[in-house]
Amino acid sequence: MGSKKQIYLAGPLFSKAERDFNIYLKDRLVEMGFKVFLPQVDGEDNLSSRMHERQMCIFENDIRGIDESDIILAVLDGGSDVDSGTAWEMGYAYARGKKVLGLKTDFRTFGEEGIVNLMMEMSVEVLARDVESILKVLEDHR
Repeated sequence: MGSKKQIYLAGPLFSKAERDFNIYLKDRLVEMGFKVFLPQVDGEDNLSSRMHERQMCIFENDIRGIDESDIILAVLDGGSDVDSGTAWEMGYAYARGKKVLGLKTDFRTFGEEGIVNLMMEMSVEVLARDVESILKVLEDHR
């Protein structure tokens, strides 16, 4: 059996609810057999590291995480606009030729013409609207 594919899990991580959701999603992906790079855990992105002026370390760790990943899964929740860090990670991954998948569970924009910003929508191969749907897509990418 080959080595496990790695997913870089991009998404907002600034509230407890966001961090808890990220951990939940990471756990589900690990259960499926993926390795997962989660910036809030693996990128040393937390309040204490930011207060110690380690932004460059966080930045470099996250870039390395994207470079070493096979798939980028971007959580696009947050209302009408995507988290700016997630948007940057998606753009970088897309430019590097990585497979980028999107997950948008925030229903506030489902009724509008565009679910997310055009640039975000066009850079993802799949835009799923719930966790079970994106996990089903990922089954084919193990």
